[in-house]
Amino acid sequence: MELWVSLGIITAIVLVLISMYNRLVALKNRVANAFAQIDVQLQRRYDLIPNLIETAKAYMAHEKDVLAQVTEARSNAQSAKKRSSEDNLGQLKRSDQALQQSLMNFNAVAENYPELQANTTMIQLMEELASTENKVGFARQAFNDSSMALNTYRESFPSNLVAGLFGFKASDYWEVESAEVRRAPKVSF
Repeated sequence: MELWVSLGIITAIVLVLISMYNRLVALKNRVANAFAQIDVQLQRRYDLIPNLIETAKAYMAHEKDVLAQVTEARSNAQSAKKRSSEDNLGQLKRSDQALQQSLMNFNAVAENYPELQANTTMIQLMEELASTENKVGFARQAFNDSSMALNTYRESFPSNLVAGLFGFKASDYWEVESAEVRRAPKVSF
């Protein structure tokens, strides 16, 4: 009888450990999926920028510095994206923030060109870029939510024992580090 009780207890413990391990794997995969969604939206943004620049070039011939800044920031961000993973977000976040800042500068300069503002292609591209920026924001939020769920479960007892035993690492959050990107845009009429 004692043997059966002991086997029952051992079986229950093993099943609980398997369940915890499987939950950790599922949460880790959600983080990876959320990171992939950010990747998709960033690529969409990178694909829109050359069209935006080409459309603006005709109107903003003497604003080459701004256009070059956006082009360079896009190139740097794409390079960082290729080297990044969910384990190493730092370079990707920094290059993404530089791109955001250069796009904000571009938008500010573009406001000085009424004919550019009235261009149908430019309007469509700006709307598409704004939509993409919203999607990037939502993807970042989903990534942070997934990271929080993984980190909370990973740090909770007794799943922290299983996480430590199998080497499950904490997931970083996607945070804005640049004060310029955090600052609200100035609107003037």
